[in-house]
Amino acid sequence: MRDRTYPSVAVIGAGISGAHVARVLRLAGCAVHVFDKSRGPGGRMATRRVEWVDHHGHVATARLDHGAFGFGATDQAFQTFADQALQAGWLAQWKPQLAAGSAPFAGAVSMYVPTPDMPALSRHLLEGVPATWSFAVDGLHKGQLGWRVQAGSVRHTTEFDVVVLALPPAQAAPLLRPHRPDWAGHASIAPMQPCWTLMGVTDVLPPAPGWDLARPTSGPLGWVLRNDARPGRASVPGLAHWVAHAQVGWSLQHLEAAAAWVQQEMQAAVAECLGRSVQWLHCAVHRWRYASSAQAQAQAQAQAQAQAHATVPAASFWWDAAQGLGVCGDFLGGQGVEGAWLSAQALSATVLQSASFRTIGV
Repeated sequence: MRDRTYPSVAVIGAGISGAHVARVLRLAGCAVHVFDKSRGPGGRMATRRVEWVDHHGHVATARLDHGAFGFGATDQAFQTFADQALQAGWLAQWKPQLAAGSAPFAGAVSMYVPTPDMPALSRHLLEGVPATWSFAVDGLHKGQLGWRVQAGSVRHTTEFDVVVLALPPAQAAPLLRPHRPDWAGHASIAPMQPCWTLMGVTDVLPPAPGWDLARPTSGPLGWVLRNDARPGRASVPGLAHWVAHAQVGWSLQHLEAAAAWVQQEMQAAVAECLGRSVQWLHCAVHRWRYASSAQAQAQAQAQAQAQAHATVPAASFWWDAAQGLGVCGDFLGGQGVEGAWLSAQALSATVLQSASFRTIGV
């Protein structure tokens, strides 16, 4: 009689890609441990809790979705996952009212939104998975008994059979370099697009805008959304919660600009989008250096690299069975949440197919 022995797995990164691969491997019987530099899961599916002092001197709070604000489904496997998550109450459907004059969507204006915040989807996927938070892994060490992960001077005590990196390529590259320099070289040049994001709270002044999502056709902003109009988000009478994402080109041009200047420029652009000035009760900006993958460029570069160097894969994930080392993410699987999920799905299936067998009887 033969029984499958599943490996122990360290997953580095707790965004949607890392969370999904961790869930699939855990449900199959692997001993999985997740590591992330943040205080909790979600990655670029992020929500920030902000607070300020209101007109009455009281501390007020809000939760603003300052990362990915929703996603669609085109692949059948991902659609099935989204339908199941919707039925479980992990997701809600959002059909925003688009502002007049907005740049059109390629398809229907409908998307999925995790509730009550964006990291909720990753939290659900990671239920039951041990995790170490605020642990910025900067070293991977392969010994005779397996992999050890290290953050600064702290080396985690567990040794793992497999390590999966679910990180933006620029962050994965230095971890890969001692073990797969060919992958590291490819990851270091994989194009990722930055994004400056503004989040804030304003007074609501009549007339109401009459929309909850705008796509300006000019100026620095790519998206402006009324965060408190989204499913499962709290609203406060007399207040409006806003999140605005800058255009990729504008973000690239001003990537190293001072945050105060960026905030001023983006506030002015929001006012122009609304058609009136507004009073900001709270406002902040966040710079996403690796907001999204430039997938068309990435695929072209991957194909060129694969032709020039046969050891560099052009697949939706990377897997080295001999070392027990894998990489997944949207820079390989396609843009957005769906691409990250598909990459994780493909890698996890391959890891399970590579699981060793041992004889436990006749």
